[in-house]
Amino acid sequence: MSVRAKGAKKMRPELKFEPRVMKVSTIGEAAGVPDLIGGKILQNDLEFFVDEDDELYEAYGTRRNSYPYRQYNSYTRELAEREVRTAVLENERLRAVFLPEYGGRLWELTDKVLGRNLLYTNDVLRFSNLAIRNAWFSGGVEWNVGIIGHTPFTADPLYTAALENEEGNPVLRMYEYERLRRVEYQMDFWLGERDRYLNCRMRIVNSGREVVPMYWWSNMAVPEYPSGRIVVPASEAYTGAGEKVFKVDIPEVDGVDITRYGNIPAQVDYFFNIPREKPKYIANIDSEGNGLVQFSTWRLQGRKLFSWGHKKGGIKWQEFLTENAGNYVEIQAGLGKTQYGCIPMPPHSAWEWMEQYGAISLEKADTQLPFEQLRDKVTEYVSGELENTGLEKKLTASRDTAGKKAKLIYEGSGYGALENARRALTGERPLSEHLEYRFTEEGEKQWADFLRTGIFFTRDPRERPDGFMCDRAYYERLKETAETKNAKNWYARYQLGVMHIYNGADKKGRKELKRSWELAKNCWACHGLGCAYIKEGSYDKAIKWLERGIRLRMDDTAYVKEGMRLLLMAGGYEKVEELYGLLPERLREESRIIYDYLTALAHTGKQREAYDYLSGHPGYVLEDLRECESSVSDLWREVYQSVKGSAATEIPGQWDFGSL
Repeated sequence: MSVRAKGAKKMRPELKFEPRVMKVSTIGEAAGVPDLIGGKILQNDLEFFVDEDDELYEAYGTRRNSYPYRQYNSYTRELAEREVRTAVLENERLRAVFLPEYGGRLWELTDKVLGRNLLYTNDVLRFSNLAIRNAWFSGGVEWNVGIIGHTPFTADPLYTAALENEEGNPVLRMYEYERLRRVEYQMDFWLGERDRYLNCRMRIVNSGREVVPMYWWSNMAVPEYPSGRIVVPASEAYTGAGEKVFKVDIPEVDGVDITRYGNIPAQVDYFFNIPREKPKYIANIDSEGNGLVQFSTWRLQGRKLFSWGHKKGGIKWQEFLTENAGNYVEIQAGLGKTQYGCIPMPPHSAWEWMEQYGAISLEKADTQLPFEQLRDKVTEYVSGELENTGLEKKLTASRDTAGKKAKLIYEGSGYGALENARRALTGERPLSEHLEYRFTEEGEKQWADFLRTGIFFTRDPRERPDGFMCDRAYYERLKETAETKNAKNWYARYQLGVMHIYNGADKKGRKELKRSWELAKNCWACHGLGCAYIKEGSYDKAIKWLERGIRLRMDDTAYVKEGMRLLLMAGGYEKVEELYGLLPERLREESRIIYDYLTALAHTGKQREAYDYLSGHPGYVLEDLRECESSVSDLWREVYQSVKGSAATEIPGQWDFGSL
């Protein structure tokens, strides 16, 4: 096992903030309406066949929607070159590029001696429907916090700051306040002068009074090398088939060595069960023995492999997410053993750990070893690296720096400032005092003023709501003032109705939303009532309110898309067909709205029209296709059967995302 450190050019570590021109698709505004219905969440419906000491916290902390975070559902696949903010850490050995305005993604990690990027870096930043808030893009290392799935911040800017540590090296800091779990997370990154690994010091703080479900997975996209291998210090893994979860021995599963990921036939997750006494790491190596290794202190106990597999659907997804960057697999590291549930985080506690990322270089002959021998060799190497880098000691030694104030470079959201304002009113301790939070939108200040005065702000009913709250302090304050200071405020009634529904008081929610509507005819209340009636199973009432809302907001892409989705959910096929004809041409050409319309046609006896559209538009692409969604291929089968009188023998390749 060699390091190959020769040839590095000596330089002092530096941190730069600079723009980079990238090909990026347009994400659009976050939806004006809250995500009250959500969708199917796999973790809620799984059946587990594991041992009594596995402690997977199955389904703990799962959710069916992204509330209070709003969906990003109006992006397009069209790319344009634009400047993107980057933060660049560099020493004589490594160059790390981060995207502060996209969740702090570690976009590139280049080993300058080997002359290679150790990560999979997409050649475009193109959004697709794979995240908690819909929009997601592939590539780099994504930092997922709080809620199961791709982080709510994946397309949002983080607070970004700079400081120096005790050794005089620059430190890049990124942080945010996560509203649902009411925690802060802070990430400090730095490189020492001779460091061969990027230092990542992570910190999650629950300064509240309750145990909260917690989730963290560092999601690394790495190249799918020809004859590449994953190495991890485990002999078994948790995986699933359908809605069943079970444990398997590795490397061979059903006759396939899954650590040689090129052999994996279908899309799959493997969560490796690493023994307590083993070092926590995962590596991706090519056929020459070169690649990436990630290791951490003990708290980050889980490691995972995700592969798209090599069926038509998986291959199509790989093509869908990029232009020419090729295929990738994901290797991940998490707080829990799996992503089937969160783990409980105590009140008044901070969880801290270190991660390091860098190159691993084996002898070529090592790559041909049986998995067990290769695993033992790499485990011995990583154990030595953990000792050499003194990772546990580095975690402790960097605690003072982690508590220092830094110079703010870019702003994140204003919700941390709002939480501090709330705490000041109740005499509670503020959030971490070394982290600077600022109000960044007027609506956040207005929520703070409401807590103080009890007088809720209002707005023109034609304007989009500015945001939604999940903290009970706002809920209780609205209930307390609804019949007095805010009795005639349509917007206060609307927000209270939404909060009632979020908290399971659907009947009260419907009452408040109707009062909002009576005070000011607004599409926002219509959407909320549509959601409430769908939850109740009163589909005729849901259809009536959803139609009203769409008629009031026909130029709003995000609103119409959500309204059409809910109409289909309620069986309002005739209304979808009718409303489609009234929409502006721009919206009639939106891919999801076209799909909704074709679906409505197929359910109202007009399968021939739907078939004619699909067969006449072979280039049609459903731009916000959900991962594992087979909607277009299913629709094609249905209308083909109706028109041709026989089952379709194959799915046109451009729509075959379902064969995973």
